Amino acid sequence: MAKKTSLKDIAQEVGVSTALVSYVLNNKKENKISKQVAQKIRAVAKALNYRPNQIAKSLKTNKTFTLGLVVADISNPFSSSLTRIIEDEADQQQYTVLVGSSDEQPQKARKLIETLLNRQVDGLLIVPTEGMEKQLADLQKQGVPFVLIDRYFPDLKTNYVALDNYGAIYKATQHLIDSGYRRIGMITFQTTLYTITERKRGYLEALKANNITFSKSWLKEVRRATYKTDIEKAVRELLGGKNPVEAILFASNTLALFGLKPIKELQKRVPDDVAIITLDQADAYDLFHTPVTYIRQPLPEMGQLATRILLESIPKNNAITQTNLDGELVIRASTRST
Repeated sequence: MAKKTSLKDIAQEVGVSTALVSYVLNNKKENKISKQVAQKIRAVAKALNYRPNQIAKSLKTNKTFTLGLVVADISNPFSSSLTRIIEDEADQQQYTVLVGSSDEQPQKARKLIETLLNRQVDGLLIVPTEGMEKQLADLQKQGVPFVLIDRYFPDLKTNYVALDNYGAIYKATQHLIDSGYRRIGMITFQTTLYTITERKRGYLEALKANNITFSKSWLKEVRRATYKTDIEKAVRELLGGKNPVEAILFASNTLALFGLKPIKELQKRVPDDVAIITLDQADAYDLFHTPVTYIRQPLPEMGQLATRILLESIPKNNAITQTNLDGELVIRASTRST
């Protein structure tokens, strides 16, 4: 194995002291030395493939300059986009992000968090799964800095950044009503996750506020473990019978992506036979024959704000910041006024 370049090697090459090399490479203010010397030190360090000793740096600062990120499903466009935003924001602050996917399994999430903590990450960004309340409470007791993203538990006083789910779905339902639709169906997940139940509440409250009598047959809650097959059944039930729904609201992009297929197979014209609206965007919507109306989640703001809150909480870990961001309604052809 080739010998690693040291600060001493760079100092000898440039003809300065080791302390001065350390001073420059640690990004300290360089007003006490000439710009030319600083540039030469950096150029030699790059030419010699110098890599800082992170272990030594961590011992000195009591930081590893790494963050742990646990997402629900890295294959979901929401998770992958959020990950990229967080990585970019952390990089601006000289932090590296270690990422893991829980696949919506609390046991796997627990293992990932334990692994990340064993790697001595300075803090955690977590998209929690259902049933993680106890583990998160334990992290609080241990004094581990963390911020929840996208999902949170109202009974736990923790840092979080999430969408105003109630407001987003209320807005989507109101748009359908304003467009002339009255028989509005919703497909959502069967879960106790607060963010999902808030979406259902937004839908029901919008119907109530507009004096539309809700029919239980309009609401379809699919199991996460079997949602791919459950969605097809739900769509067919909503669009069958004597009084099919006039519009379908999908509570997530995952549900929408699998729900569009049976709509096409039933040869339903969108929006003439049924209007479509969904929470969150996906590039795959563009493959559908009609552009789909959706609620755009403020992903850049969500990822950047959560990262900043975490970095600010690492030194102190005492203040609590809780933020619900507004979603933006993007109206496209799938909800044309009737």
